[in-house]
Amino acid sequence: MPSRVEQELLAVAGREVAISNPRKVLVPGTGHTKLDLARYYLAVADGALRGAGGRPNVLVRYPNGVGGEFFFQKRAPESRPPWIDVVALQFPSGRTAEEVVPRDAAALVWMANLACLELHPHPVRADDLDHPDELRVDLDPVPGVEWSQIREVARVVRATLADVGLTGWPKTSGSRGMHIYVRIERRWTFDEVRRAALALARDVERRAPAIATSRWWKEERHGVFLDYNQNAKDRTIASAYSVRPTADARVSAPLAWDEIDACEPGDFTLATMPARFAAIGDRHAAIDDHSGSLDALLELSKRQEAEGLGDAPWPPHYRKQAGEGPRVAPSRRRTPAHPLIEIARAREKADALAGLERWKARHRDASAHLQAADVLVDVMRGRFRTWTRIRVNLQHVPQNLRPAQEALDPDDWGGGRESASIPADSRPPTPRRPSKARTES
Repeated sequence: MPSRVEQELLAVAGREVAISNPRKVLVPGTGHTKLDLARYYLAVADGALRGAGGRPNVLVRYPNGVGGEFFFQKRAPESRPPWIDVVALQFPSGRTAEEVVPRDAAALVWMANLACLELHPHPVRADDLDHPDELRVDLDPVPGVEWSQIREVARVVRATLADVGLTGWPKTSGSRGMHIYVRIERRWTFDEVRRAALALARDVERRAPAIATSRWWKEERHGVFLDYNQNAKDRTIASAYSVRPTADARVSAPLAWDEIDACEPGDFTLATMPARFAAIGDRHAAIDDHSGSLDALLELSKRQEAEGLGDAPWPPHYRKQAGEGPRVAPSRRRTPAHPLIEIARAREKADALAGLERWKARHRDASAHLQAADVLVDVMRGRFRTWTRIRVNLQHVPQNLRPAQEALDPDDWGGGRESASIPADSRPPTPRRPSKARTES
């Protein structure tokens, strides 16, 4: 007789939630198991629900743990307890899906049992899917930017928000960057919230042009990029207390503004956050008491437009928008602005990075001139999973040392079923040896 699958029952919010295979290691770098993940979300449930509760969530599942295959699951599993709430969303692609809406700690533990390391909520409540209650400021550093510079940009964001009557709530992203969330009244559409976020990003860039940028194309960025497109419909980012797929099991940690100068992203992990939460509670406990108006930011957007700043590029899988300029990367224009070549495409980031190291070994003279921001690592998100593309900007390499475009190494982006889920203008072509780099972002 085959042995029964091992499981452990947790009593949560008046329910019993089964954790199957509880000793399965999900974070090899720390040894944390699926049961550890469930207990973590139970320990920080009040804060995690403030960030992700009552909202539709994309399930980001790591069945084989950090470093293994993972996938995005928008549709709630058909086999689920009757007490798991769902809501039907329609996406810009025209597809619809019923997504999970966690309402209590039991739902968080149930999601942990599915090996959902991360919480990825939409910026809307389940009772009104058309009007966000949250503007999200994503501070995304280019390679080589230190945490100290992100702190500087965050302070500029705080001052800019204060000038338009809004309150920002900072948190570490759990990776290299920082998020600043702004609660807003539910009066504006996704397009209006995105337009307000773009106006904010441009104003921060105006105030701190040496360290901040609102430029969408990676080859044009420097310092810290304010990703306004995180406010477009169907975009989700890791919420407060979300565990991230890092070797040290970092978490996205809500902060008070006076903590920013004293902390580092690595201070907050699956192991350390429960004690912090027990000691000081949720730093964002009052966030819902500070819903503000976007009127001032939208007025700023109108002034910027009058000064010649129209819409900025949207993510590639969105239809061309009214007022949006040509959606062509600078390196693909008739007169390219930057000399880019493509190095690798791979299902796994580690394989793509290994290809980059081989390229550097073949071109040591050119590589010696590269700056950290010249290596563009693009995580291309399909419907179910991601793949990685690596490009190199040769702008700092002397003309006589610039290598020509070579065959991609590796040139394994997945193909098959996954290719159908990748937007047409970010999907790799039928595998061939390209004569020049494809440089869409």
